[in-house]
Order: sequence, then structure tokens, then C-alpha cells
Amino acid sequence: MKGQGLLLRLGHAWRGLAGAVRQERSLRTHLGVLAGVIGVLAYRGATPLWWALILMAAGMVLVAELLNTALEALADRLHPERHPEIGFAKDVAAGAVLVASLVAALIGIAWLGWGQG
Repeated sequence: MKGQGLLLRLGHAWRGLAGAVRQERSLRTHLGVLAGVIGVLAYRGATPLWWALILMAAGMVLVAELLNTALEALADRLHPERHPEIGFAKDVAAGAVLVASLVAALIGIAWLGWGQG
């Protein structure tokens, strides 16, 4: 993509996002949960600090999921047969999604527990 204009690079990025949303059920699940979280934040009148913390955590979950998807797609293309090291790499990437999700959930629990608007 080097040397391409900004609009072309943005087109590649949007195409990647759209493809990931179409192909990855877990990404659609995360987006659905995010929509619900945004609704709860708005309904409960969260302060700007909590909006920032929760949306940053949710963004990290989405980034981890997208990177996991990219790694899986690349690994499957380069080495379609089962291989222990490929499996390990995929498991580690999935673990990153799990860690990001747990941190996001803990931040949400902290917000609900502290009753901060």
C-alpha cells in the first residue's frame, strides 16, 4: 500500500473491516455488546471519564478481535494443514481477545459498582 493515496488506503481499511464483520461471528457479537454498552452508558448518564474508559476498553477488544482474525486468515492461507505452532499462535491471539474482553468487563463492573453516573 506504500505510495497509495489516503483515500485508497482508507478504502482498503474499510474493506477489511467490512469483510471481518461479514465473516466473523465473534466480531459481530462484540459489536452487538458494544451497542448495548453504549445504550446503558447513555441511559445511566455516564460521566465523560467513564465514557472514555469504557469505550477505550471496548475499542481494545475490537482491535484484538481484528488482529486475531487477520492472524488466523494469514496462518490458514500459508499453512492450511494443522500444525502445533500455527495452533499455538492462533490460541495466543484468541487469548489476547479474552484478556481484552475481561479487562473491559472489569471496567464495566467497576463503573456499575461505584455508581458513578
